[in-house]
Amino acid sequence: MTSQPAYPGLLADTDDDDDNKADRKEPSHLIEKHLFSARTVMITGPVGMDMAKDVCARLHAMAYISDDPITVIVSSPGGHVESGDMIHDTLRFIGPRIRMLGTGWVASAGALIYAAADKENRYCLPNTRFLLHQPSGGVTGSASDVEIQMREITRMRDRLNRIFADATGQPVSEIEARTDRDFWMSAQEAVDFGLATHIIRTKAELK
Repeated sequence: MTSQPAYPGLLADTDDDDDNKADRKEPSHLIEKHLFSARTVMITGPVGMDMAKDVCARLHAMAYISDDPITVIVSSPGGHVESGDMIHDTLRFIGPRIRMLGTGWVASAGALIYAAADKENRYCLPNTRFLLHQPSGGVTGSASDVEIQMREITRMRDRLNRIFADATGQPVSEIEARTDRDFWMSAQEAVDFGLATHIIRTKAELK
């Protein structure tokens, strides 16, 4: 006589769950595959080390395969500045031409990433909003540590101001004045300021 499991439904449910998990993973896998084939990288959500590692790995892999242009789509509230630096520098480092497309909002470290593309290759969709501002962070510890942290924040602010001055063609003094408080821009205002160059509505306009 063949013994039956104490909970016969459990194994059946587990098998179904495994199948369902596989089904859920399959569309995501196909999307990633098609995006890679299309040489498109999406940067969405907060910027952090895990995102930077994944994005930079994709960029290096695409650059290894071909020198064809890479399209980078950015919609981000920003986040960890050094992670944004990693992506920004990688975009500048690899060989293929980078076509940058802003959508949703391109803020803080997201704007730093966006500014990595050459000016003629910076696109955005009509309803994109842009935000530039000073770096911020909690400053705690002893008086000596606070002094060190404040000095580093000042260095970071000055460095970012120079990056955005170079990217926009604005003098550093103008960037400093604008980013003294949160500096929001519509798509057209970003074009007028020199951060974006093309407002497009269809893929056909992406050159």
